[in-house]
Amino acid sequence: MQKVVHNFNAGPSILPKEVFEKAAAAVLNYNNTGLSILEIGHRTSTFQAIMDEARALVKELMQLDDNHEVLYLHGGASTQFMQVPMNLLDDKETAAYADTGVWGQKAIKEAKLFGKVEVVCTGKDSNYTVIPKDFAVPNDTKYFHITTNNTIYGSQWQKIPKTSVPLVADMSSDIFSRVLDFNAFDVIYAGAQKNMGPAGVNLLVLNKNILGKVKRAIPSIMDYRNHIKDGSMMNTPPVFAVYVCMLTLQWLKQMGGVAAIEKRNEAKAALLYAEIDSNPLFTGTVAKEDRSKMNVCFVMPDASLEEKFLALTKERNIVGIKGHRLVGGFRASLYNALPEESVQVLVQAMKDFAAIHA
Repeated sequence: MQKVVHNFNAGPSILPKEVFEKAAAAVLNYNNTGLSILEIGHRTSTFQAIMDEARALVKELMQLDDNHEVLYLHGGASTQFMQVPMNLLDDKETAAYADTGVWGQKAIKEAKLFGKVEVVCTGKDSNYTVIPKDFAVPNDTKYFHITTNNTIYGSQWQKIPKTSVPLVADMSSDIFSRVLDFNAFDVIYAGAQKNMGPAGVNLLVLNKNILGKVKRAIPSIMDYRNHIKDGSMMNTPPVFAVYVCMLTLQWLKQMGGVAAIEKRNEAKAALLYAEIDSNPLFTGTVAKEDRSKMNVCFVMPDASLEEKFLALTKERNIVGIKGHRLVGGFRASLYNALPEESVQVLVQAMKDFAAIHA
């Protein structure tokens, strides 16, 4: 009997068990074709049906309008740090960016290669423990870029800012985790490996009306319009990764969709944050109003106890909670597929540890 592991890894991360089972079977024999999903031609009707469903599920779950197109592209979200400005920003134009952590900083760095960047808000002074509140996005900027959830620091935009310019969002670590007006975004991008699939594919949601306005020549493979025209099949797509994304989105739909999973995620986060706030040995790192429901970061005032607590969690088959080196302490990632039972196990470990060491 396989042991139960409580997987809090920040990414690649937990996916539903039934998705793993279906994907594993498909590696040997996809849908009784006698072929592995790994060897099916991407131009066949067999894979075209997978791609069509994977894209349609995104449109359905996000309730996207006809102006928004769905793509599955190679490369993680980091590729989009440069592909977004390449498609949207001319060299003498300015884009607005929010700096709320490492990934926002990386996006800013790449955008500067293609045009001007105005950082309209930053959480740097608080070591990214607070999401900026009081700022204005200039009306003459080409777009405003945010990172909706900050995996490393454990902060999240609880209220999406409204602007008069196109809104671009890196949703890599909270995609499909909560209900939003997804049509309010002109570009959404997300590496799949945190909440919707394996590493190796990137989800893009694009308002097609904002494309084709830059003067620069864009390499064919980097031009969003070409991928839209070819239905994400301009070149060989990451077939297996797209397939697993489709399975995960099917699971999400069966669970009741984004609204239903949001309730589950809120319950998991509330359970863990309540323990952090009441346990004398642990302290949260982020302002309460900005706490992420996906990545919960916390520390011990007495850092000498950290290794002992990690040893206890290892005994209880809790994995992936060691904090990022920039923050230290602990980080528990509560992605969609993580069951509440795993959070209960972690909370009990925290209670038991405090009973001994507090």
